[in-house]
Amino acid sequence: MPRAPVRLLLLLLAATASCRSLPFARLAKPLPTDAPTAHEQLRFDCDFPLPAEHRLVRELQAERDDVYATLGLPASDEAIFVHLFHDADTYHEHLTRNFPMVPNRRAFFVETDTKLHVYAHWSDRVGEDLRHEVAHGYLHASVPAIPLWIDEGLAEYFEVPRGQGGLNRPHLLLLSDLIEHNGWQPKLTDLEALTTAGDMQQEHYAEAWAWVYFLLNTTPERRALLTGYLTELRDTGRAAPLSERLASRHIEPRRTLADYLITLKAQQPVN
Repeated sequence: MPRAPVRLLLLLLAATASCRSLPFARLAKPLPTDAPTAHEQLRFDCDFPLPAEHRLVRELQAERDDVYATLGLPASDEAIFVHLFHDADTYHEHLTRNFPMVPNRRAFFVETDTKLHVYAHWSDRVGEDLRHEVAHGYLHASVPAIPLWIDEGLAEYFEVPRGQGGLNRPHLLLLSDLIEHNGWQPKLTDLEALTTAGDMQQEHYAEAWAWVYFLLNTTPERRALLTGYLTELRDTGRAAPLSERLASRHIEPRRTLADYLITLKAQQPVN
């Protein structure tokens, strides 16, 4: 199954009726409270008391530096509004009333012309959900025109708790199993062709993460390829597909990534 939290970009998905028809005009009071609490770039808006020094709040604040330093991007101070509900029922009631066209998800990210929003509810996976969706916020605050697959691949990278270096073990195990038993091979051009989060399956999220992890953690040249691509997108708003640049530097990038994933899996401790 696809992972629960998804990215919803209203501006980039204008071709689908469900996106343009999201009823923002009805949101006279879209927040759980009237006074969001500022935590640096984040504006927490909760319908329950959330301590300012809660470890999850601190982790999400620290994620900001991780995202911008890892990707070589200038830090943004654009506010990211995090709307957090105390339980699933209250969250889904709000979701159904205000975002009727959004699929039933644990969390989601919304970008409008002027604001960045994250919606989620407290659960045993709220840390993963918020790290993922807030990463979208940090990314779009700096690189608004980021392609879907890179956006999701990076969010899957940064959703992993700090100290694990972006290693998303479920994705690694899924892809290595597909390689070993189904002869699966990555295909970046297929990822680049995806235009909406609704088109992405679990395998797509995993492959997007794999390309990001591979580029950031193998050689300085590959890392520079990704960071330079993001810088170009930030500066110009467009860039040729990353697959073209990668192909010019690797004889067989698909085979290289597949071999790397098998090697990476073999290096993991046995549970």
